[in-house]
Amino acid sequence: MAAQASSFRLALVQLAVGSNKATNLSRAAEKVREAAQNGSKIVALPECFNSPYGTQYFKDYAEEVPAETGQPGPGAGESCKALSQVARECGVFLVGGSIPEVRKGKYYNTSMSFGPDGALLGVFRKVHLFDIDIPGKQKFKESDILSPGDKLLSFDTDWCKVGIGICYDLRFYELASIYGLRGCKLLLYPGAFNTTTGPLHFELLIRGLAANNQLFVAGVSPAQDLTASYHAWGHSMLCNPWGKVVVSADEKEGIVYGEVDLSEVDRVRSQIPVTAQKRWDLYSITDRLAHNYNLLYTQFTNTPFLLLVIHDVG
Repeated sequence: MAAQASSFRLALVQLAVGSNKATNLSRAAEKVREAAQNGSKIVALPECFNSPYGTQYFKDYAEEVPAETGQPGPGAGESCKALSQVARECGVFLVGGSIPEVRKGKYYNTSMSFGPDGALLGVFRKVHLFDIDIPGKQKFKESDILSPGDKLLSFDTDWCKVGIGICYDLRFYELASIYGLRGCKLLLYPGAFNTTTGPLHFELLIRGLAANNQLFVAGVSPAQDLTASYHAWGHSMLCNPWGKVVVSADEKEGIVYGEVDLSEVDRVRSQIPVTAQKRWDLYSITDRLAHNYNLLYTQFTNTPFLLLVIHDVG
């Protein structure tokens, strides 16, 4: 059995998204082909890559997403089919950013990931919905239209296990911690941070998750369009396990290429062995789904898969 390769090229496609879905899909496919031609093995698209980002658009652009993994069937939506086709054509792992999804009368912000054979590897529905109100600057409430997801997604590649989140999920460190405990060495977050929160927090959050979990973390934004109703920040980036920015974009459309050297994960973890130094006698983070816990909701949280236990020994 051949040894698993320790490095690969990752491409983050910072796509300029318009109002025409067919054009968005066609241009996304062109960028995936370009990334593959430049040696990329894993390619990631941005949040809402097939539609403008906004609650006023989600229903009009929503599609059905297959309920089962594997090759998409005839009932799959056009975005799913387009992603599957280009992943198979280029022989790459493709994280399909996110699209508005309609499922059993509810709407979701959904990411689909595909293997090099075009098979659907899994689906992630945005877990933490973007509901914020910064007076005079930014107000947005995804929950006016969208429902939250209730599952995580991690999948194996030829190099490492990859975990998926979407945009606002970046702010919840528990999600990244669970992926780290699952053995992921790369986390990918399609995310349309805006021009208010993006300059303050986008890089900060990505670097923090990378350093704290000692793995690679990437954020993939749409390109900035100041004529749109929502102004994405752009600045897609990849950070290494030291929390250092490996590569980043500006606000314009383009592809960011980063070399993911997985030996860095092992090296950092051996030099600063925080995982082995965790005080599990004082606290723990439990993956409820992995341990078949009941999906319990309380008045304090609608996040069913994370259990943070603080043992007070004082």
